[in-house]
Amino acid sequence: MDSLCCFSSVSQVVGGRSSSNSGKGKSSQSSVKYGYSLVKGKANHPMEDYHVAKFVQFNGRELGLFAIYDGHLGDSVPAYLQKHLFPNILKEEDFWNDPFMSISNAYVTTDQEILSHSPDLGRGGSTAVTAILINNQKLWVANVGDSRAVVSRGGEAAQMTTDHEPNTERGSIETRGGFVSNMPGDVARVNGQLAVSRAFGDKNLKTHLRSDPDIQYADITPDVELLILASDGLWKVMGNQEAVDIARRIKDPQKAAKQLATEALNRESKDDISCIVVRFKG
Repeated sequence: MDSLCCFSSVSQVVGGRSSSNSGKGKSSQSSVKYGYSLVKGKANHPMEDYHVAKFVQFNGRELGLFAIYDGHLGDSVPAYLQKHLFPNILKEEDFWNDPFMSISNAYVTTDQEILSHSPDLGRGGSTAVTAILINNQKLWVANVGDSRAVVSRGGEAAQMTTDHEPNTERGSIETRGGFVSNMPGDVARVNGQLAVSRAFGDKNLKTHLRSDPDIQYADITPDVELLILASDGLWKVMGNQEAVDIARRIKDPQKAAKQLATEALNRESKDDISCIVVRFKG
């Protein structure tokens, strides 16, 4: 189908309704499979993570659409992103000729939409990591915040995203009139509040934050085995290579995603843990 109606059936985790959620699917054109697992953390608030994991037919091509949206101060913004970010990317007129600019424009446009709906969506925000797989051959990955995408090439982990941390983008924050706090026993925070330097939403901090994504491209060559997308609930307690080593041992990507989440819990991750594993090779 040449439309975006397919998004109405995308799975979601609704904040407060479930402590865990998992599933899987596969490409209709090849042996590429995916699985996901989302687990509520130990923090005293409802589940704030949403995801997209779906293969769709669009304009005569198959697209794999994968994303994790890690909310803070509520789940309204990640829920909005789940419904709107990919459609905003794909409705860009020049997507097929210039995916980089289309993704970048859509991130900024979606953030503006969220801010314009702030009376309904609240003062919270969300990080995001998104991946678009075109005909199982071309991969575009983008992110704002500290959710991360990692690929395995011949067993070697390669990070495709940039962790947007306040200390690494202090200059940009201070230029915009903000400051970075580094209190003992705590992580660096923008204006003493937010632990990431880029995010969707967060209207009260928006003048000091960026919402433009870092974007990377990769060809899916025969040595590419896996793509892992996960929220910082996983990456706070696990290195890139550790995650790849665990996922490579498990052929079923849903079981691999579950095992990664379980291992993060065993390492006493307190945050919500969301993970998607895309397997290119059996």
